[in-house]
Amino acid sequence: MRYLLLVLTAITLVTCKPTEPAVNSEPAVPFTWDNATIYFMMTDRFNNGDKGNDHVHADDAPPAPYRGFMGGDVKGITQKIKEGYFNDLGVDAIWMTPLVEQIQGSVDEGTGTSYPFHGYWTRDWTAIDSRFGTAVEVKEMVQTAHEHGIRILMDAVANHTGPVTEQSPIWPVDWVRTGPQCTYENAETTISCTLVKNLPDILTDSEQEVDLPPFLVDKWKSEGRYEQEVAELDEFFTTTGYRRTAVNYIIKWLVDLIKDYGIDGYRVDTVKHTEAEVWTALYKAATEAYALMQKEQPDMVLPDNEFYMVGEVYNYYIGNGRLYNYNDTVVDFYDNAFHALINFDLKGSDGMTYEEVYTKYDNILHNGGMATKSVVNYMSSHDDGSPYDKDRSKPLEAMTRLLLAPGAAQIYYGDETARSLSVEADGDAVLRSFMNWDELATDAPRGEYSVKQVLEHTQKLAKFRQRHPAVGAGRHFMTTSSPYLFIREYTNGDFQDLVLIGLDLPAEVIDITVGPTVADGEVVRDAYSGAVVTVAEGKVSFTPQGGVLLLEVM
Repeated sequence: MRYLLLVLTAITLVTCKPTEPAVNSEPAVPFTWDNATIYFMMTDRFNNGDKGNDHVHADDAPPAPYRGFMGGDVKGITQKIKEGYFNDLGVDAIWMTPLVEQIQGSVDEGTGTSYPFHGYWTRDWTAIDSRFGTAVEVKEMVQTAHEHGIRILMDAVANHTGPVTEQSPIWPVDWVRTGPQCTYENAETTISCTLVKNLPDILTDSEQEVDLPPFLVDKWKSEGRYEQEVAELDEFFTTTGYRRTAVNYIIKWLVDLIKDYGIDGYRVDTVKHTEAEVWTALYKAATEAYALMQKEQPDMVLPDNEFYMVGEVYNYYIGNGRLYNYNDTVVDFYDNAFHALINFDLKGSDGMTYEEVYTKYDNILHNGGMATKSVVNYMSSHDDGSPYDKDRSKPLEAMTRLLLAPGAAQIYYGDETARSLSVEADGDAVLRSFMNWDELATDAPRGEYSVKQVLEHTQKLAKFRQRHPAVGAGRHFMTTSSPYLFIREYTNGDFQDLVLIGLDLPAEVIDITVGPTVADGEVVRDAYSGAVVTVAEGKVSFTPQGGVLLLEVM
C-alpha cells in the first residue's frame, strides 16, 4: 500500500491511493461495519422483478392507501444488484424488511384496512412468503450480493407475531400474551405488554417449555415437511441445551436464515420490548452457526467476515452512550451482543452545524465505553414520522450530513432519489410509497435540484466513504472553520487512512501544497467534481463544485 502526503497550510494528510470496488474482487481497504453504508428497503416497495407473484387483494377488502401489497419482491432486489445499482451507490450492505411468511387476510388498524406487506406480522418463521418470492430466489439474491461484494442483513423479529385474522388464528396462550397494551412508563410496561391492540406478544420471559402450535403442525404436515422440521428442532435443542421455550423456538428459526441463505447479520426489531438476555442467546447461536458456515460451506458466506447485529431500540439517542433508560431500569444493550444501535439523533439535527454534529458524535464514539461500539445513523425510515427534510427541500444537504457523519450510515430506499415522504395516506404509510424509478427515468425536478442530481451527489459521497474507512470509523478534527475543512483519521493495525473533506466551500480557487511527498507530475483528483490537476511546483489548485471538496491521488 502506497501512502501519500498532502499538506494544506499546516495540515498533514495521509491517504491511501483510491481504487474502485469491483465485482468478484476484495476491496482495496479493510471493511469495517463502523463505516458501512447500509441500504434499507421495504421489500414490497422497492422493485417488482416478478409480476407473477403479485398479490391480488379481495374486492370486498381493498387496502387503505399504501397499506396493501404493491408488487416489490426478492427478484426485484436481485435484478438491481445485477444491474450494479448498489455498487454504483457505494453500498456495503442491504437490509430488507422480513421475508418470512406473513399472516393471511387483513386487519383494521384504525387507519384503514391493512395487509402485511411490510413483513412484521409473522405467521411462520420457517417459510418465505410467496408474495415476496421463494427460498431459491432468496438464496440467489444473497449469493448475487456476495458476488458484488455486498453483505445482506435480514430483519429479526422475536418480540411479536402477526395480528389475529380469520385466516390466521391466534397462537396458543403459552406462546403469547394479548394484553395489556404497552404504556412505556417503566421496564414492565414496555416489555410485558403488547405494542398495539391485536398484536400478540411472544412470552420471551417465560421459562415454560411449550409444544409446537397446532396450526403450525397442521400446516407443516400439509406441506410435507413436518418430520424434517421436528428433527431439526430436536437437533437444535439437544446441541444447544436450550429449553423448549417459545422464544428459543424463534431463535432456532432465525438462525436457520444463516444456515439456509448465508446472510451476514441481523437488524433486530423492537429490541427494548424483550429482556436483554434474549439477544445474548440469539447472538451466541447466530455467531456459532455463521462460524460453522464459514468452515463447512465457505462458498455461501463472505470470507473473513464478522457476523453483525444492529439493534432497533426505539428512541435510542447517541448521547445516551451505551445505556437505555426505562425510567426504573437502565440497560446496556451493547453488552448483550449488539455491535451498533440505530441512532435516532441525527434525523433531528436540523439547525445544528455540521461541525456541531460531527464533533459531538466523535467525542461519544471514541471516548469511554463507546470506544469499541458504534451507531447506525439515518435520516428517514419506515416508521419514523419525523424524518429529516420530510418535504425533500434540501436532499443534498441531508445526504451530506448523513454520509459524512461518524458512525455507519443507513440510506432508506429513495433517500438517494428524494422519493416523496408525503403521499396521501395515514400514519406510517406516508413513508412507504413505491420506489420512484419512474421519476429517476425522467429526471423529475425536486425543488432546485433534479432526482438524478440527488442520486449523483449521494453516489459521490458514498463511494468516497466506501474507499475511506476514516470517514465513518475515524477520529474527526476540524482544521479551519472558514472555509470549513476537517480531517478523519483511522488506524487498524498496519493500515492507516486520513482524509480531508471540505463542505460549504465558496466557488473560488483553493490552493493546496502537496509536495514534496507527492512529486511533480503526479495527478490529484477532486473525487466530488472529478476535476484532475497535475502537481506542479509541489502544488495543486481546485475550484470546489457544489461546495464540496474530496481530494484523491490518481
